[in-house]
Amino acid sequence: MNFDLTLLRQISILSVFFGVILGFVTLIPFIGTFSLTFLICFIAPLVIWILIKYGCMSLSSIKDSIITGALAGFISYLGFSLIFIPVTVLLYKFFGISSNQGIAMTLNNASFFILAVLSVFMGVLSATVNAFTGFLTFYVLDFMRKQ
Repeated sequence: MNFDLTLLRQISILSVFFGVILGFVTLIPFIGTFSLTFLICFIAPLVIWILIKYGCMSLSSIKDSIITGALAGFISYLGFSLIFIPVTVLLYKFFGISSNQGIAMTLNNASFFILAVLSVFMGVLSATVNAFTGFLTFYVLDFMRKQ
């Protein structure tokens, strides 16, 4: 597969969309833990499945699935951070409410530089885990094609 600009744009748009949606969902108590886990682990299979379903992408190698998974994981976490961090800080500062008290206190007392570094670090972690789940998605789809 050749990663052209159109495919990269489609991966980015889907990833940011899911990241923003999960940024809002993570604000809900008790559901937030599951949505954050989904964000860090399972965005890549979802993006790959949607792109294959609509004929925008065909996985032809392991390398393609790993690159797609890493891109989807990193970009979706950055989209998540753009929503989750400011809303959490605003809710905690002005209303004193949060879905997770520890995260809210940490975000409230951190500088912009620390928040940026934390977001990039977690984005890299999400990219790594999603690269692996993209890799697994390739093998599951390959197994399903052979049967």
